[in-house]
Amino acid sequence: MHICGGIPLSGEVRVQGSKNAVLPILAAAVLVDGVVTLTNCPRIADVECMVRLLKSVGCHVEWKGGRIRIDARRAFGDSLPAKYVTQMRCSVIMIGAVLGRNKRISINYPGGCVIGKRPIDMHLQALARMGVSLTEKNNRLTACTENLCGSEISLPFPSVGATENTILAGVLAEGETVIRGGAMEPEIQALCRFLICAGADIRREETEGTIRIRGVERLHSCTYEIPFDRIVAGTYLLGCMAAGGSIVLDGVDMSQLTAVMTVIDKMGGGWECQNGRVALEAPDRPKAIPYLKTEVYPGYPTDLQSQLLAVLALAEGKSVVEESIFENRFRVVPQLHKMGADIHIEGNRAVVQGTEGLRGACVKAQELRGGAALCIAALAAKGETRIGNRHFIDRGYEALERDIRSLGGRI
Repeated sequence: MHICGGIPLSGEVRVQGSKNAVLPILAAAVLVDGVVTLTNCPRIADVECMVRLLKSVGCHVEWKGGRIRIDARRAFGDSLPAKYVTQMRCSVIMIGAVLGRNKRISINYPGGCVIGKRPIDMHLQALARMGVSLTEKNNRLTACTENLCGSEISLPFPSVGATENTILAGVLAEGETVIRGGAMEPEIQALCRFLICAGADIRREETEGTIRIRGVERLHSCTYEIPFDRIVAGTYLLGCMAAGGSIVLDGVDMSQLTAVMTVIDKMGGGWECQNGRVALEAPDRPKAIPYLKTEVYPGYPTDLQSQLLAVLALAEGKSVVEESIFENRFRVVPQLHKMGADIHIEGNRAVVQGTEGLRGACVKAQELRGGAALCIAALAAKGETRIGNRHFIDRGYEALERDIRSLGGRI
């Protein structure tokens, strides 16, 4: 990917459907005794991988444009191919779905971006409480049960994946499953809305992180629209803050972007929103953020931490960003150094001394969000930047080149 930077952005794009919402919903389609139609699905590598996993267990899948149709009535398979499972982290949520459908699954440990250990202990402990027996051999996990039973599950950390797996296992289980301390990300809410649309009995309590799932006998056919991708929206907004100019994003829910817009306010960005559209005007130069910590929703998302570093590398003053979710999420920093960024790492903190400008360079993406950060830096840098390993970026961004061109960038 080649980007010629130093050009202020100007234009409008519609934000794609959410990667982190569509993947668990695709897994959930395995539970449906009928046909699921999903609209606004992004054409990205991770969705393509999940479609292959669905086909591997017997689902019939049709994908045309942004519409995916899944018929899971013959989804009797329970062994997932390692070549697909090891490609992405989200494959782990197939455990709860296939167990709920077929009472057994054999699966390798998941792959995906190398941004930390991300163990699946919480997933397995929750499933064990629901009557699942677990065995491991040659890095392959086998989970089986005679009958999934509702249980009280208290998660020690609001893990998105563990919450999703427990929900998927609980919707067809006998009795009631209560999740305490679960994740409350918008993508969890989207999964619950989809399942309710298909006939599940799911309620969120006022107590934060508590979800009640009463098992039902079957789920039925339904149609559901995938919501917008808040991380893609945040990436484009931060890209404008780095490159300068003004942009408009369409199809956004601003209630999901509160933490991001608070940071943009602090950096000097001016914005207004109306009817699902947000217009942003970047300052001449962003202001530094003295201290920011990534947090679970509704805090500032870890998936936008790398992109923020690229903006702060150009900010006026010194910024400190603390990463509290993953222990290895500063891998983009050496690549930003090649472009002239002044960033050094102190444990789980990045200390960023803003510079007046970045320069084009040859860099390599090493994971999805770091790759997006390099695109942001490239848009702001003087000269041409060549970004290698673009396949990482394709995992989460549907049409990055098209959108950059629509916003006035040269790519």
